[in-house]
Amino acid sequence: MLRIITDFDGPIMDVSERYYQTYLFCLNQVALLGQAPTILSKEEFWRLKRSQVPEYQIGQLSGLDETQSLEFAQIRRQTVHTQPYLVYDVPVIGAIATLERLQQSNIELVTLTMRRTDELDNALTRYDLGKFFAPDRRYCLSNDYSKTNDIADKTQLMTRALLELPPADTWMVGDTEADILSAKANGIPVIGVLSGIRDRTQLQLHQPDWIVDHLAAAVEIILSQFSPPEPVSPLKTVG
Repeated sequence: MLRIITDFDGPIMDVSERYYQTYLFCLNQVALLGQAPTILSKEEFWRLKRSQVPEYQIGQLSGLDETQSLEFAQIRRQTVHTQPYLVYDVPVIGAIATLERLQQSNIELVTLTMRRTDELDNALTRYDLGKFFAPDRRYCLSNDYSKTNDIADKTQLMTRALLELPPADTWMVGDTEADILSAKANGIPVIGVLSGIRDRTQLQLHQPDWIVDHLAAAVEIILSQFSPPEPVSPLKTVG
């Protein structure tokens, strides 16, 4: 059996607008009366995010002083995963069609994400994505979980998933270092996709097995590498 574990944000959901709208909100929150920050375009902002420029530096590039930039970064962390901003997420172009193809091919789909239960359920319901992931094939953080860091949390979640799921030829698809390192720690091949929050340079630092543009391209690689077992011929009876 072939199983694909995929991160949710990045391979499936485009989060760029959520992060940009949060950026605009945070700028407005910390700007002084009469101050006119330098508002980055979405393209420039997302380029900085994908290259992992720290939040406070993005604040400084937007014309904030050091104190404002630190406050900007703190408000961003408190805001970006809240329900009012999650509504800006949309499926990555082609992702739903790819999930449909996998489902029709009887390939097992699992999502493993740093979203909390309510955050994941919200998106699954809004875009009718729940049909692709059975309830016991959704691995996420509980609503009251205290995060440590994404790499540690995702590695722990991956380990749990692989212990609970039946044996299968398993692959991981993700868009961050947490996806890559959690897969490596658990000894499964991993493909990095460029449809998420890291650019090629950042993904290459962690040496995934492949880097491709999107989920559809990752699936092509997986299918090209997967050789299903030969069917067992029925025993002949001697009459």
